[in-house]
Amino acid sequence: MFTSSSIIDNLNQSEGLEYKKLCRLLKITKKSDKERLCIALTALEKLEIINKNENAEYTCIKDSDHFVAKIRCTSKGYCFAVRGKDKEDIYIKENLLNYAWNGDKVLVRIIKEGYRRRSPEGIVDCILERSNQILLSKVEIINNDVYAIPIDDRILSKIKLPKENKKYAFNPENKNIVKVEIDRFPIGQEEGLGHVIQELELNKKEELDTDFVLSKSNIVKSYNLNHIESKKIENRERIDLTAKNSYLFKSWNSDNSPMLPMIQIDQGKNKSTKLWIHTNNLAERVDLNSKKSLEILFNSFESLPLLNDWQNYLSEAIRNDSEFKFGEKNEAISLCLHLNDDNEITDWSFHLTFVKCSLIVGSDHIDALLSRKSKTRITSRILKPIKEYIDDLDKILGIAYSFRQKHLSEGKLEIPSPLNKIELLEEFFIHNPADYSKGYFESLNIEDCQTYLSPILYEANLIWFKHSNQYGIKSAGYISKGADYINANEIIKYSDIIDNIELNEDGNLSFSQVIKLCGDDNKKRILHKLLINEFEEIQISLVTKNPNNDESETIFISPWTIPGFDFTNLINQYCIFNMIVNGKKSKKNNINERNISESNSLELVNWNIFNSSISKHLDILFNKFVIDKLNEYKYKVKQYKQNMINLKKVRKAEKLIGNIYNGIILSVQTYGFFVEILELNVEGLVHVSTLNNDWFEYRSRQNILIGRKSKKSYKVGDAIEVKITKVDILKYQIDLELT
Repeated sequence: MFTSSSIIDNLNQSEGLEYKKLCRLLKITKKSDKERLCIALTALEKLEIINKNENAEYTCIKDSDHFVAKIRCTSKGYCFAVRGKDKEDIYIKENLLNYAWNGDKVLVRIIKEGYRRRSPEGIVDCILERSNQILLSKVEIINNDVYAIPIDDRILSKIKLPKENKKYAFNPENKNIVKVEIDRFPIGQEEGLGHVIQELELNKKEELDTDFVLSKSNIVKSYNLNHIESKKIENRERIDLTAKNSYLFKSWNSDNSPMLPMIQIDQGKNKSTKLWIHTNNLAERVDLNSKKSLEILFNSFESLPLLNDWQNYLSEAIRNDSEFKFGEKNEAISLCLHLNDDNEITDWSFHLTFVKCSLIVGSDHIDALLSRKSKTRITSRILKPIKEYIDDLDKILGIAYSFRQKHLSEGKLEIPSPLNKIELLEEFFIHNPADYSKGYFESLNIEDCQTYLSPILYEANLIWFKHSNQYGIKSAGYISKGADYINANEIIKYSDIIDNIELNEDGNLSFSQVIKLCGDDNKKRILHKLLINEFEEIQISLVTKNPNNDESETIFISPWTIPGFDFTNLINQYCIFNMIVNGKKSKKNNINERNISESNSLELVNWNIFNSSISKHLDILFNKFVIDKLNEYKYKVKQYKQNMINLKKVRKAEKLIGNIYNGIILSVQTYGFFVEILELNVEGLVHVSTLNNDWFEYRSRQNILIGRKSKKSYKVGDAIEVKITKVDILKYQIDLELT
């Protein structure tokens, strides 16, 4: 089904579209859909968002007063139109939302300019795209009518249901939440209409938790991937490396977790080394020229962990054909890095290869390798069976450590992965070497071998940016300026958990210095959480030649090494494949060909390596519309992961109501303070209203709550004793009281 957003996106990508051509692009064939399109076009014309010229072609009005934005509401009823990075948010009064909901993509017009510290005010003129087609709701009877009341208090509308949905009326004991499909959104004086499609009785029915959290995050649990068939690979010239040992580092336990690349090492006699990264050959298996395949892929851009397995964005057939099967000959797309004696990269080249997996390296292998006292004696029962591979593995681990030290010396930061004490969530906490949205590294961990894979893949992904950018090839990636310093005022708030603060001449502390100054392990974990909040989530961007960023201060990374994880890796790998197979190796009529897949050709190539046909197809994959969709989906996945972790922690606390535990204060707010129960690794709130016999005042400069009479204070890092008094499954909240 088309949306106003898809109409505008198609018009923005052309200089003018006739009605029939627009119908073809939107894949509209039914008479009823064509009538709806005519209504939408007429409305957009009247709003002066689009224009119809003398040739009956529709175009977007470039100098429109409207801004594309996302609605963000708070639980207190404040709503803003968020326009993006470095642009001021626009405040929207509730009566000017025109029934736009939290998360909706809208066109906003400013009606009152901002001044001093006040945001500009605006009105929603057009809802471009709805973020919620399914609502999690409570069913309530109001004046004999049946309504769905969204459990998300940021959605300010109720939906009228058929009379027969009365049987789903909310029962607090069962916590019977329903999934409501929207039949008609509220408009003008007309109420929204919908119907119940599923009831979720959440009280002690943990098997429904995945459904509940996915729905709350607006992620579809299952979708039809079977229509995306696995392409047959053509016979191409490939380097046969099956005689060499290749190693697959894997910590994920699920059989259907994302496919990971393999590492191969070739140590030369002159202390030089070839380090090979072999990636699953998805670029040849997925038909990215098929509109049908792209439509299905655009429903889900990323694989995500469930409680017992993974939900993949690619079909099982493609995964089966592309995965590296132990001891078998597999096709791969590979990068060869040439390293000197100091493990510095001197050259690189991309290749099509045949490879064979010799060993699946687990975390037990890493632990045994790095814990052994002598490299000359092999006594461990874990290492004896893999004795022939130990020299290679030692070298790979040494390179990974060397790469990471280089990254840290360049200002990047390591923060350990959070603790997890809930077995069902294990897959959520294993390091994902394809995740570059955090802005910092997870520490190398002998209990998680994928952390040692990460520094190598980071270099491989950096190299594709350098290679593609030199040739003027578009790539999708992450642009990060990093954050090596934070304001001293923020640190002073937490001065009680840091020993011997010494600021530099600018009055700042580096992140690495701050962590070293914190001695106590529990307080260090608090500090890690506080520092993580200093990093903004990094979004995917289109990266092109000569970006408008200062390259001396910016890190560019174009991930391609784990295409089984997300669409970003897939389309970047697809570019590499096209470069190897279809890239022009010389100018027209020039017999002096260059190997454009090698680093030593970068300065010698001054022609477009892709013809117009390939460039046009790549433009379909690398455009603002696709990147926006990628970021929207990644945001939903991030919310889903955090909500699932929170829900399982609440489930754990639900069974322990009334119990007393030792805790430590994580953060202090005006309304109370959050406490981590150390034994359970769960967090809850001690509300200020439960602090009896005194009036507690919040002092923002010191970040403490202090009693007016008793002068009793509560601050970050304080050890206290608390009792679990109440949990709320729907809001993922745990209520605590002091004992």
